[in-house]
Amino acid sequence: MSADIVLTEETLRFIALFEQITKTNAIDCMDADEKLVFVVEKGQGNRAVGKKGEHVIKLKDMTGKNIQVVEYSEDPEQFVKNVFHIYGPQNVVIEQRGNITHATITVDPKLKGRAIGKAGKNLRIARDIVNRHHEIQSISVD
Repeated sequence: MSADIVLTEETLRFIALFEQITKTNAIDCMDADEKLVFVVEKGQGNRAVGKKGEHVIKLKDMTGKNIQVVEYSEDPEQFVKNVFHIYGPQNVVIEQRGNITHATITVDPKLKGRAIGKAGKNLRIARDIVNRHHEIQSISVD
């Protein structure tokens, strides 16, 4: 089962600010320490980021946090690719491993370390945001 999406007062304020600046609809906002991950409706990713990233830059200046925009997809493979879009995703394989669903994503080899992040931090954030929208409990980067 997908994780329940729980929005706090703070994340609701972030969503309101995001929607005001980007003029797009945020489906979800996850506050992960120094990073905010916004999930937007399909087709709104580029508009949410803005020309030359202007909306993301403005939001970062206003919140003091890094901003990641992920375009929603009902297709779990496409959604995983969207979460990793800045790392040049090439392929996603989703499989059952015992009682959990696991996704393995192949990214640009030069960006693999950044996709995983220091002590696996980016990978944990990606897993959490994917699990909030699809029945995928673990992710590895290949």
